[in-house]
Amino acid sequence: MSNFLGYHSREIIPGRPALLGCPLDLTSTYRSGSDAAPDCIRAVSESIETYSPLLDRDLEDTPFSDLGDVPLQGESLKESLNKIGSAVSAILERRAVPLCLGGEHTVTLPAIEALEDVCPGFVLLHLDAHSDLRDVYEGSRVNHATVIRRVCDIIGPSRLIQLGVRGGTREEFDWMRGNGTLIQWESGAEKVLLARVAARPVYVTLDLDVLDPAYMPATGNPEAGGWSYRDLERFITVLDLLEIIGADVVELNPALDPCLVGSIAAAKIVRELLLNMGK
Repeated sequence: MSNFLGYHSREIIPGRPALLGCPLDLTSTYRSGSDAAPDCIRAVSESIETYSPLLDRDLEDTPFSDLGDVPLQGESLKESLNKIGSAVSAILERRAVPLCLGGEHTVTLPAIEALEDVCPGFVLLHLDAHSDLRDVYEGSRVNHATVIRRVCDIIGPSRLIQLGVRGGTREEFDWMRGNGTLIQWESGAEKVLLARVAARPVYVTLDLDVLDPAYMPATGNPEAGGWSYRDLERFITVLDLLEIIGADVVELNPALDPCLVGSIAAAKIVRELLLNMGK
């Protein structure tokens, strides 16, 4: 297994970002394969630079660690989530900042549980094509389609901000409207987002299908009408004004990416998040 960009520490560095692979793919219901994403993102990171023109910073000046993958092969969903939560807790105990590489979106749940124990009051920024707010899906209360509802059981709707959502049931959209969680990413939305965060620390969960399939076809459930990469860059520049206490990047499916264009975009997004988190 390669490290992200090839040369960084396998040990947790206190106060610095820590990559953690979470190759979970147990509840996917359309096109599975996201468990291969962490290794793929690491491998294709060799094609990108350490320097970000957007942020004018370089990862060569930003120490971080890549802790490898949580060993999940053969484990049940419950045990897999427990292992991910324990690994995130170990990062937080060293006062480092976790950046989880999914895997399916369900990996967000144990990360949030771990953070709530040590940093209550943070805001969740949820970027996604789908609301993931069902209470039950296919007979289960814990899966990729219910993960944000389960997170809200922990943090409550008032600490949730959703961006890019354009798919879901009528009930889910009624829930978002009723709780005021959804922000439309239009002109001036940056000020709205900053006002809603109100200087609180944030956790970012970024489902790559927030991007339009024209930019990110390599996801299990692509949804037309999404963000351009430029839209995402606008968001990244806003993040630079916030305190990020954790993040995840989920739902890349390398099997659907024969040209690796989506995977390389995912690696670039990870680089920008590391620079945001390590500033």
